[in-house]
Amino acid sequence: MSSIPVPLYDPRLVQPMPAEVDAVLGKTNDTALVVVNSVCGCAARNARPAAQLAIQHPKRPKQLLTVFAGQDADATARARSYFTGYQPSSPQIALFQGGALAFMLERKNIEGRAAADIAADLTAAFDRYC
Repeated sequence: MSSIPVPLYDPRLVQPMPAEVDAVLGKTNDTALVVVNSVCGCAARNARPAAQLAIQHPKRPKQLLTVFAGQDADATARARSYFTGYQPSSPQIALFQGGALAFMLERKNIEGRAAADIAADLTAAFDRYC
């Protein structure tokens, strides 16, 4: 008797989504926050909690997006194609205003820092650009 494998993740959550990245970043005049997520410790311990804290701020981007570097390489590459002037890093947090990159936190700005400090950087950027 063979068993049917059970997927580890809901298929809707792990389907490739590069077109969705273009639909938001390529066509919006609003503000958008993009978190490049990964399985590394600094994403789990620093970047994700910082983003969660920051979006509680009264001023925040209209669009919230995430791509997962370890899961959807195409969507991640597509998002990073909008990060002009920055090398790929994981994690990475970008803020767009009117379709243009306005603020960036790279891994070097995230790793080893407290989530509250990273969130403070993000909320200062929200106050300036949102």
